[in-house]
Amino acid sequence: MDLFILSLDSLEQLLIMPRSIFLDPTSCPTDIQLTEVLSENYRYWETLRDGALKSGKVESEGWHFGGKKFGWSYRISDKKCVLIYLLPRDGFFKVAFVFGEKAIEEVKKSTINSHLIEELIAAKKYAEGKGIRFAIKSKEDTIDALEFLRVKLEF
Repeated sequence: MDLFILSLDSLEQLLIMPRSIFLDPTSCPTDIQLTEVLSENYRYWETLRDGALKSGKVESEGWHFGGKKFGWSYRISDKKCVLIYLLPRDGFFKVAFVFGEKAIEEVKKSTINSHLIEELIAAKKYAEGKGIRFAIKSKEDTIDALEFLRVKLEF
């Protein structure tokens, strides 16, 4: 059996990693930095960003600094709300969506991976609806995110 010994610094890094890889409030991430950080997963970022932009419903897009705890995220919005949040990590990224009840009913009918649907259904309800956040590390993850985006654009 392999035994791993972590230093306190290594353990702290494991606990902190859920936040953005970009934490400097004075330095908005560039496409070059994003490409370097995401590596081969940058193509999935482009696929999702382009999917939203091609919808014709986007009113704004750009980087947002959420504070020292969360760092930089990328938001794509229509006139009313954020359509998709793109959250860069080290070597991958996460997406986040918020859905109202009607949209959740549509998600239930979709081809999205059942564990993601269950996670959304089980999420705590807020005034804006229920939210879901998940990692994008593969083509399959991207397909699920595109389907969530399709529903978000409809509702």
